[in-house]
Formats: sequence, C-alpha cells, structure tokens
Amino acid sequence: VKGRNYVSRQWICCRLSFKGRERSVWSKSYTELFFSDDVAALAAGHRPCFECRRADALAFATAWGISKGTPSPRAPDMDRVLHRERNISGKTSGHALQPIEGQTLPDGAMVVCAGSPYGVWRGQLRLWSFQGYGTEEIPIPPGKVFVITPPSIIGCLRAGYQPLWFGE
Repeated sequence: VKGRNYVSRQWICCRLSFKGRERSVWSKSYTELFFSDDVAALAAGHRPCFECRRADALAFATAWGISKGTPSPRAPDMDRVLHRERNISGKTSGHALQPIEGQTLPDGAMVVCAGSPYGVWRGQLRLWSFQGYGTEEIPIPPGKVFVITPPSIIGCLRAGYQPLWFGE
C-alpha cells in the first residue's frame, strides 16, 4: 500500500519451517522479512512469535515482565510499546539510535561503532554482516555507543532473555 511502511504493530520473528506449512511470501496480509538471527531481528524491533516459537516467546515475555517490574505481558501490550520505540524518531521507517553507556550493554544488543553494526557477544563486540558475525572480538569502547536495539528489548536481554545467534 503506497505511503504505508507497515500493516500491523505485530513485528514477529518466526521459524522458517513450522508444521509443514507453505505460504506465499509477500502476501497481502503482511510482509515477510528474513533476518540472519534473533539478534538482528530484535535490533529491528521484532519479538519471537507465540505460535511457532512459543518457548522463546514465553521466555521473552517473562524477561519483559522482569525488566518492567510487572507480570508477563500479553503480545499486544508488548507490540504497542515496541511500535512506539521503533518509531521514536518520529519516522515510520526505523528508529533513532539511542546513546547508551557501552559497558552496561547486555549480550545480544546491537550497536553501531565507526559506522558499522556489531553484536555484543560475551561483553565484547563482534562485527555483523549478511554472512554472519566476524570471529574477532573487540572491546566495547569506553563511553556511550549508539544502540540499534530498542530500549524494551535491551531490558529483556538484561533480564536474561537469550537470543539465538547466527550459526547456533
């Protein structure tokens, strides 16, 4: 639809294969996006699907509740918050990068350093690319770094949610 960047607030990360289902990609109901792993999907503001990734979605909701000091939320409640955070810059495509003290970032967050995206892995940075993550681990620079991952998802990671990494 012209002039619209999304159809729904439900930005979910699904399995590529589930119960033998087949569907056409780029259907009229929603747009499928493909991410290399959870870390990239979470950075884009997606959450695990409650149907095909139920255990991951429940763990995510539990971590969300812990991070917010509330009971585990329902999916629409998380979707409303993530929708606002994805559009924090006032744009409808992409969210503003948030400056955060780099040393406080949890594993699974994505940041931009020197113009390149990195995943936080075991307290270090690993360069992200479409082919996967680099093997070199570099220290997180002191001071603030620009975080791609939305704030509520950072909270889930801090509360113990374990995303799936490329190659796992």
